[in-house]
Amino acid sequence: MRKIALVSGHFPPSNLVGAHRVRLWSRYLPEFGWEPIVVTGDPARYEERPDPDLEGLVAPGLRVIHAPTLPTRPVRLVGDIGVRAFRGCYRVLATLAAGHEIDFVLVSIPSNFLAPVGRLIHRRYGIPFGIDYQDPWVNRWPGVDVPFSRAWASYRLATLLEPWSVTGAALITGMAPGYVAGMLERNPEVARTAEIAFMPMGSAPEDYELVRSLDRAPFLFPASDDRFHMIYAGALLPAGVSVLEAFLAGLRALKAAAPALAARLRVHFVGTGRAPDDPAGHRVLPRARDLGVEDMVDEHPQRIGYVDTLTHLTRSDAVLVLGSTEPHYTPSKVFQAMLSGRPVFAMLHRDSTAVDMIRSSGAGDVLTVTEASLPAAEDVAAALRRFIEGGRRVGAQAGSLGFEELTARGSARALAEALDRAMARAAAGTA
Repeated sequence: MRKIALVSGHFPPSNLVGAHRVRLWSRYLPEFGWEPIVVTGDPARYEERPDPDLEGLVAPGLRVIHAPTLPTRPVRLVGDIGVRAFRGCYRVLATLAAGHEIDFVLVSIPSNFLAPVGRLIHRRYGIPFGIDYQDPWVNRWPGVDVPFSRAWASYRLATLLEPWSVTGAALITGMAPGYVAGMLERNPEVARTAEIAFMPMGSAPEDYELVRSLDRAPFLFPASDDRFHMIYAGALLPAGVSVLEAFLAGLRALKAAAPALAARLRVHFVGTGRAPDDPAGHRVLPRARDLGVEDMVDEHPQRIGYVDTLTHLTRSDAVLVLGSTEPHYTPSKVFQAMLSGRPVFAMLHRDSTAVDMIRSSGAGDVLTVTEASLPAAEDVAAALRRFIEGGRRVGAQAGSLGFEELTARGSARALAEALDRAMARAAAGTA
């Protein structure tokens, strides 16, 4: 069995979304001929609040090496875990490589600042490496054209680091093609020589088994009452704000057209704040207030634990998924929603891979958006009304034919196959 070092700045008990890509892969990779070793930062140095229950979701017997990581206290020189753990991760990987303990290094970003470690190990020890894109690296976020702003500096640093980091890569993976399309256009040699593969985040049924065994009660809403509780759990990205506003406009139209139904609906937003732990960082409530639907919306801006998130998903009446006006964006929360056993109401870009995922699995309803157009408020209201009055439940449908490709196990199998091809190309001298 070949061995792969999976490098991730965060890993359980980290509660950040990025920690789960490597966690889920490491559970299933051994089934497909690859033994994972996780190299990650020191959890004692994480800035975010940890979730100890997450450690119960890590594959038994998995070798996890916590690399030395610079602290942020008493003086916070830099916050990004990739910077603070870079030297430690490099030294751990160098030790593994020198001892012939690994056959491949795959760095999952973000943190983007960890990406160069793969090429450094390759240059010194000849071990093939790859980079996994959970998000695009070079991205023109608002503010990048303001000289000397944080966004401006991050963008320019990314344009310098990315081409160096991907040069010589044997494998490039991503959540969907759009996540790496820009990089491949800017680096045609990488596009020509590297193995390119895409696989979703997926979600593991085992996660839900643990949640159900804990039998926790939700704390954002009553376990059972006369209301229809819909929950959105996850960050609100800049390119997703317009989709949120279209949804809220739909709530206003529903309130006007069907006031009794609207009075029953309560939409809960969690983790949508300006910062992970800021209880006053509301971004949804002010917009709901401006539209006159504050009574239909509840916002818990702080992130809650992953286990608590799954608890609320499984105890809700429906799960809300709001995407982005960017075609490449496929929210990782889609897979959690689909396995929750609750019907899914989604608003996604028409080119997002998640559209077919939801529809083909029978998990719910999707309204599509584009960069240039959003559904009218009346159309959103009508779709919501049909959705709520339909009284549908999913569950067993999530295991329908073809859904395996969307699970974490299917994602790990696709990764293992891509690794096999990348190793073959590297051995043949074509990568």
